Amino acid sequence: MSEEQDKNEFSPEEVEKIQRQGSVAFKIAKEALILANIPQLPLNESLILPALLTMTGRVTMLGISRWTTKGGSYRTVQRFFATVFPWSELLVEFFRTQIFDTEHEFILAGDATTITKSGKWTHGIGLFFSGSLSQVVSGLEFFVFSLVDVAERRAYPVCARQTVRSEAEKAAIKLRRKKKVKKPEKTKSKLKGRPEGSLNKDKNELNLSAELLRINELLSGLMKLIRVFLSIKYVALDGHFGHHQAVLMSRKHDLHVISKLRKDTALFAKYEGEYGGRGAKKKYGNRLKYDLLAVKHLKKSGQTGEIITNYYHGIFLHKEFGQALNVVIIVKINVKTQKVGHAVLFSSDVELGWEKLLGYYSLRFQIEFNFRDAKQHFGLEDFMNTTEIGGENAANLSFLMVNVSAKLLKNGEEKCVGINDLKTHFRGVKYAVEAIKILLEKPDTVLMKEVIEEVKARISKLGCIHHRKITVFTE
Repeated sequence: MSEEQDKNEFSPEEVEKIQRQGSVAFKIAKEALILANIPQLPLNESLILPALLTMTGRVTMLGISRWTTKGGSYRTVQRFFATVFPWSELLVEFFRTQIFDTEHEFILAGDATTITKSGKWTHGIGLFFSGSLSQVVSGLEFFVFSLVDVAERRAYPVCARQTVRSEAEKAAIKLRRKKKVKKPEKTKSKLKGRPEGSLNKDKNELNLSAELLRINELLSGLMKLIRVFLSIKYVALDGHFGHHQAVLMSRKHDLHVISKLRKDTALFAKYEGEYGGRGAKKKYGNRLKYDLLAVKHLKKSGQTGEIITNYYHGIFLHKEFGQALNVVIIVKINVKTQKVGHAVLFSSDVELGWEKLLGYYSLRFQIEFNFRDAKQHFGLEDFMNTTEIGGENAANLSFLMVNVSAKLLKNGEEKCVGINDLKTHFRGVKYAVEAIKILLEKPDTVLMKEVIEEVKARISKLGCIHHRKITVFTE
């Protein structure tokens, strides 16, 4: 046996552990597929996924165990949350088999979500910025990638990973906060030019921060899974990633970034004058002035109420980027107050049309609905696990349920409009069946099938926002 083969050999204990994890992961995937294909509650099995669709209150391990059927004890649920799962593979496989449409176009969207947590013993707890609260809070952060259906304008989570900062990263953040910005003292004007001994910098050199290194690792594994069945060209990110290193990281994976630049970012037109005959050829033309944009860049103008919206498009240069940028500038003018505001969107793909660029960036917000559903309905904000594995399982399970509920709603057999209706239906079915079990131990199979269906239909609509017509059973 060669040395390389020996390194890849697993011990009997490791093989047993992998097989055990694989069998549990297969069971979870099977449950998800059962729910997606048959939108009725499996009553004879102790399943965690139906319990999440049925339960009320906070989604914790104890709460889940109270809503599972026979065999779903608190200890069983604890063992589930202590098991390592290949969540990326599960989420991607469920998307591929149950949601993916070969005729639709998909883009990738990425963003981080923050969960508030108290205490100091939870794995990865720290200070993170919460967009919904608009402040830094103590809690956990998960970075999520979702595949967005362009036609349906809906996002499906396919990967989630907790952000765990290193001690060096925490120390650097503390130092940056303590450091006071001092105004430079006024001195006599010096000769302009490059400092002596400075060298040219390669703008295409990859120099990723700790945050981008984590995202790069996550993106690398995800693209290997996705590109087996789907070709992805664009990744939409928020303004936090509107810089050249994020572009270089994405181009490494053959992806084009669609993101947002700062409002005061320095953009330049390409120099189109003649060569002066001495020195390097001039690259940058005039700097773009956002209050005096050229009419030749205006693509569309419209008015809604008192707001006039103008769309400008062009290919511009930025001194920190090693390539030209495809830029769309949205300018809004309030006719009444004469206040003016603007936003600068960009893509690394210079051939992308400005309307598509605008549309793809707007699709990025669909991932926020994934966060909302996971927190509001499936326990992303509720879980009390403190271990690394428990936290990862709780977060990824909530995102899996977002996809399962999307599939159930897409099937449309129960005429549910939203997740609230879907959970009300499952809960009503459970109440109905449990009541029938108590009242009739041995019902007549032919008659009771019709009775059960009527009772299920009546009880499952209790609490629904959108009621549907019920056909009353008569002999």
